[in-house]
Formats: sequence, C-alpha cells, structure tokens
Amino acid sequence: MAFRLPPLSSLRVFEAAARHNSFRKAADELNLTASAVSHAVQTLENWLGVELFSREPRGLRLTGAGELYAPLVNEALTLLALATEQLPGRKATGTLALSSAPTFASRILLPLLENFISEHPDIRITVDTSHRLVDLTLDDFDAAIRYSSTEKPAPGWTLLAKETLRPVCSPDLKRRFSRSTDAELLSQAPLLHVTSTSADWSHWFRATAVAAPPAMDVGHRFDNMEMALDAAKRGLGVVLGRWPLVGEDVAAGHLVPLGSQTVPSGNGYWLVTAQTEFQKPEVKLFKRWLLSEIVSATEHRTRSPRRSSAGTGRERN
Repeated sequence: MAFRLPPLSSLRVFEAAARHNSFRKAADELNLTASAVSHAVQTLENWLGVELFSREPRGLRLTGAGELYAPLVNEALTLLALATEQLPGRKATGTLALSSAPTFASRILLPLLENFISEHPDIRITVDTSHRLVDLTLDDFDAAIRYSSTEKPAPGWTLLAKETLRPVCSPDLKRRFSRSTDAELLSQAPLLHVTSTSADWSHWFRATAVAAPPAMDVGHRFDNMEMALDAAKRGLGVVLGRWPLVGEDVAAGHLVPLGSQTVPSGNGYWLVTAQTEFQKPEVKLFKRWLLSEIVSATEHRTRSPRRSSAGTGRERN
C-alpha cells in the first residue's frame, strides 16, 4: 500500500508546538527560530487543508482538528524513533553535516578531524562555515558548533570550551621591547583591534587592573580574528589572544603571551544538537569524540596562564 504522508520535518515541529502550546518553546527545543516553527506549521496546515492552531491575541490554541491530530502524531513519531533506535546491527556509516563557527573550524576542528576520519572512514563529513544561522531540523544539518555566552545554556547545547583572553605578540616584537616589562610593552606597542569585539581590550584592562595606555583605541583594526592574529605574528602590534583559538600559535612559538593574567570573556564554544528522542549514530559518535579529543586538546593548549581574581567585566552577547 502506498503511503501519502506530509513532510516529516513539519510533523516534528507541529508535535513540539502542540506539546508546548507555544511556537517559542518549540523553537527552543528544536534549536529553530519561532518564525521557522510558524512557517513549518503553516506548511503542514496547507498540506492538510485544515487549521491546527488558532492564533489568538493571548497566544496559541489547538483547534479541534489539532487536538485530535497531536496525540496521534506524537505516537507515530515515538514509534518511528524507537523502531530506528532498536534496529539490530545499525552502524554509523552515513553522512555527518556540520555547521561551525569559521575560526573554530579552521583552528580547532580541522586539525583534529583526521583522527575522527581514520576511526570512522565510512562516515562522509560536510563542514559549512558560513555565518548564516541554520535550523538543524529544516536545513539538513546534524550538529552545529556555535560561539555564545557561557551563561545562556539551552536544551541540546553542550559546552566544549570556555574562552579566555590574554595579550600575545610575536617573538620579534617581544625582543624589541626586551628592556621593558610586559606592562610597559602594552603601554608602548600598538594594540591590534578586532572590530566585532572592540570592547575586549577595555574588558581585559578593567578586569586585570593593569593600567590602560592613554591611546588604547589607537591602533590597526581588522574585521576578523584570523587577520588580527596574522598581523600580530608579523610584528604589527599586540593582539588580545583568545584561548583556545590561539593555543596552537603559542605552542608553536609563533606568538608569545604577555604577563600572566588571563580573563574569562564570558563566552565559549558549544556543540548544538537537535532535541529529539532519536539521534543518528553519526551524531552520537561525533559528540563523544568532541567531548574527549577536542576538549582534552583545548585543555592542554590552555594550560599555564593563571586566571585573574578581578571581576570579569561586561559580557559580550
């Protein structure tokens, strides 16, 4: 018998929205935007030719049809998830599509992917580093690595590494100021700025109580961290290094830390997966690998700087 079924992604979104009686709460659970949830429900309603929700000034309300449909959809999705999960001999041999913050992908993820690929050669990996926001349910991504505040955990978010800040410069620049203390070097050498994180230097000076130079805002500016780090390696000035991203350059001797005070930025890198009873075995394998190999690697790279006892200052969202 041929089955004529509505889109499975729309059914998943409808089930969550009906269970929470809220597009916003469904969006939080599925790592979508509220507008994406609304669009998916509208797509399902158009396919069915019937309204499932009444949109009222005080909120959502399931229609009569929606009240009949919701428990049946929940039961069907649960059975599908259980049947797939219990399938004997199921192995991770498919694909894994990742969306990642670009600098994390190039500096942390890519150097370590060789290990994952050698352990699981049958899994084909796609990495997308565009800045666009992706919906894990609707955009065919299995997981995402995102940079966000460490104070804002959400369902399906697993913290990979907290970010800390410490000034770094090239060995040549350090030698040029060999007669100066690190604090004096910071007051005399150009400070390099990343335009998207322009408040970081003020945050670091305030948190460490190190005297900020009068011309702190004077210096070269770059629109991304990768260029600022490259400029620092070429001796153009001092950049505020961000661990774990800068750990490899420090370990290789391309950059040297200044002083011993490290300040938490209030942000970190997160692995985001969709909240569902069923997860692809590829996602489960990748998550375990991240929490072991990547976390241990970043912890190794972030050793030595001691954390300042000063306040952390204002967080950047």
